[in-house]
Amino acid sequence: MTKLLEWLLCILVVMCTWGLLTFDPLDLKLPLVYKEVAWPMPVYLLVVFGCYSLATVGYRVATFNDCNEAAQELQAQIKEAKQDLQKKGLKF
Repeated sequence: MTKLLEWLLCILVVMCTWGLLTFDPLDLKLPLVYKEVAWPMPVYLLVVFGCYSLATVGYRVATFNDCNEAAQELQAQIKEAKQDLQKKGLKF
């Protein structure tokens, strides 16, 4: 099972559970407290997902490693490309 299918299955299970608790199509005679808690749950989960995403991006930016060797290699390739283009008649 691919990661996409795992996520879709998880979302489907959560949404089906939410639908059963909110709309009560099976006439389960659930207490009103369950419906009051279940009704705003998608909004709550969306806010939690947004906070998690923001924290993950912030952490990854804060712990991003510098690649000095790669930067030096790239600068050398740029110089080489400039020299090659100058030989072909391009002026900088």
